[in-house]
Amino acid sequence: MKQINLIALLLLCSFTTTIFAQKGKKFDIIAYYTGDDKLINEYEVNKLDQIIFSFCHLKDGKLSVDSPKDSITIKHLVSLKAKNPQLKIILSLGGWGGCEPCSAAFSTAEGRLTFAKSVKEVSNYFKVDGLDLDWEYPAIEGLPGHLYQAADKPNFTELIKILRSTLGKKYELSFAAGGFQKYLDESIDWKAVTPLVNRINIMSYDLVNGYSKVTGHHTPLYSTNPKEESTDRAVTYLLKQGVPADKLVIGGAFYTRTWKNVANINNGLYQAGEHIAGVDFKNFATTYTEANGWKYFWDDKAKAAYWYNEKEKTFATGDDLTSIKAKTEYVKSKKLGGIMFWELPLDSFRDGMVNGIYEVRSK
Repeated sequence: MKQINLIALLLLCSFTTTIFAQKGKKFDIIAYYTGDDKLINEYEVNKLDQIIFSFCHLKDGKLSVDSPKDSITIKHLVSLKAKNPQLKIILSLGGWGGCEPCSAAFSTAEGRLTFAKSVKEVSNYFKVDGLDLDWEYPAIEGLPGHLYQAADKPNFTELIKILRSTLGKKYELSFAAGGFQKYLDESIDWKAVTPLVNRINIMSYDLVNGYSKVTGHHTPLYSTNPKEESTDRAVTYLLKQGVPADKLVIGGAFYTRTWKNVANINNGLYQAGEHIAGVDFKNFATTYTEANGWKYFWDDKAKAAYWYNEKEKTFATGDDLTSIKAKTEYVKSKKLGGIMFWELPLDSFRDGMVNGIYEVRSK
């Protein structure tokens, strides 16, 4: 009788432990990284779960690390895992201008297999944990002049299938997804692709981009009108498509989009302007000051920050500590898989955006 009670107690303890482990499971903090093997050491790597090395490219249809410098960086990133057992190192293919040959290369079964085999070879050599596909974009226009075709959508599905079968179940497979409606509607077969990937990294930034002649929030959490793109709009759409919440990762922007020649109406928001270079988060404190003519504004409906300089007629939009913390709270409330951001070298070494995310997650 005592033995039965002991077994029952052990089972109860095991069951309770499992429940607590599930409840205590933290979502992932994921950093895209374009820096070298030295810069990474300045950051608090212990607060990250993934570092996505950006970028690798296609060379003769194969995954290619561009230079000896990049090889050194990847090897160093992998070495960080010794002190950070939670850390995974992922290689990213592409980027905004880095996937020009993708549509053609992935248009045949032979081309997709060649790529998948090369990913396995490169991954085994560097001992990395996974691949993030950053093809911008299948089936719709990305960088002007890059090939895109309707067949990209089914070809992307077939690419994911061959990658998964070639690389095995333990390999981390993700892709960077456009956070805007046209991509969500036309680029991906969500029902076919979702079961085969670990996560979908939603680029919920640049929703008003450098091609826009009108200002707006470029990385808002919520839409302020039915036509406005936002993080929540993309998440809601994908959840309705049947994508599990824990496979969705939302994006933060560690930089501003900026326009000049913006009229002093509505503090520059939703006004005509001419896009110019933005500012990295690490330089916000010295750039967006009253002494420099800037005023800070908070859109409570969008949960988004913006700045306006009346004297210079300049408008800026982006995430700040307040908005990135709101996004992190959103991840917790929706039980999403994590938050990623572009990109780590734009952050402060200490007490910056990563720390803001980490603090909210740790609550």
